[in-house]
Amino acid sequence: MEGRYHPIKNLNRKAAPSGMKEDFFAYQAQTSLHPLSMEVSRAMGSYIYDSQGGAHLDFVAGVSACNLGHCHPKVVRAVQEQAAKYMHVMVYGEYILPPAVALAKKLASLLPAGLETTYLVNSGTEAVEGAMKLARRATGRPGLLAARGAYHGNTTGSLSLMDYEARKAPFRPLMPGVGHIRFNEEADLERIGKDTAAVVLETIQGSAGMVLPEKDFLKKVRDRCTKTGALLILDEIQPGFGRTGTLFAFEHYDCIPDILVMGKAMASGLPVGAFTASTALMRQLSVAPELGHITTFGGNPVIAAAALATLEEISSGTIMQEVAAKEARLRERLRHPLIREMRGNGLMLALMMESGEMADRLILECAREGLILFWLLFEPRAVRISPPLTISMEEIDAGCDIILKVLKTF
Repeated sequence: MEGRYHPIKNLNRKAAPSGMKEDFFAYQAQTSLHPLSMEVSRAMGSYIYDSQGGAHLDFVAGVSACNLGHCHPKVVRAVQEQAAKYMHVMVYGEYILPPAVALAKKLASLLPAGLETTYLVNSGTEAVEGAMKLARRATGRPGLLAARGAYHGNTTGSLSLMDYEARKAPFRPLMPGVGHIRFNEEADLERIGKDTAAVVLETIQGSAGMVLPEKDFLKKVRDRCTKTGALLILDEIQPGFGRTGTLFAFEHYDCIPDILVMGKAMASGLPVGAFTASTALMRQLSVAPELGHITTFGGNPVIAAAALATLEEISSGTIMQEVAAKEARLRERLRHPLIREMRGNGLMLALMMESGEMADRLILECAREGLILFWLLFEPRAVRISPPLTISMEEIDAGCDIILKVLKTF
């Protein structure tokens, strides 16, 4: 989706810019020529408020990062209490920091056997990097296989897993030894062999258009990896932490990975990532060499406290059980001739429009009406719908009303 922003005019730059907006464009590096550039004053629940006091209903949740909505009181309280005690004190893994230990223990209690040891890092892409290193270290094999259309992050190793050459070419040479298979194509699994250290897959392909695994594809990948001695790495950065109605999406598909990668919603919007494996597997990052993966700020106690509060809230209440009904409400309300289909699972959804231009128009005109939608990286016809899991039915209806109102103008 290389030209996603090219035809789009920024929504707010026509107005006389405030000093903050001038500084934003002058001093902060941009990721595109036309950022949306809404100046945020605060956020709460399912709403983001701009500097003029306007309320914007959030159907994106920070690109699936704010599963409990904005500024959930239990998470805010955990951050404030931990920040008042201590913040950064030592690099990862040297000191015992109770919030980080409690978080790793809680994850182990909720995951299947064989996924009991967690390495805490700073982001999803760093978690992918650590998982790839662990797979090569553990197997002694060079090869990695990823899926076409996959997105695992933008650091050099994660970028190497992508098959989108237009995005990779400017940064070559990248990491060698990476091949690609087609998602949901069983015939391609024969490529998993004695040189394959790991197969790296998104449980649900997000940037490709919320593509779900079909016909036991993930289970067949699992079986092939077990047969050949390759490890299976599942990237749950986006579908994790309740977004599909289970804590992690692999629970829907009878497929347990050797290494589980997570991030995004893990700490309710604070920067975090992690990868989890068996204790025996993870110990291989501690020897030959020691410090096989190191990070200064991974396991930061303030962020770990936020992540623990998030995990406890998601896993203990009815939030995950309510996801299916909220998905059903969105599917029921968003029936329109210009919407070709709705893809995805739970509250990880995409409206598929007839063209990229139509998707652009829907996103931008809904923004003017106070509803936040967003794009997917590789599928220009898609409109992202990934609201907070805590969104109410009334808020879902309000957002759907705006979408339908805008579609009437097409």
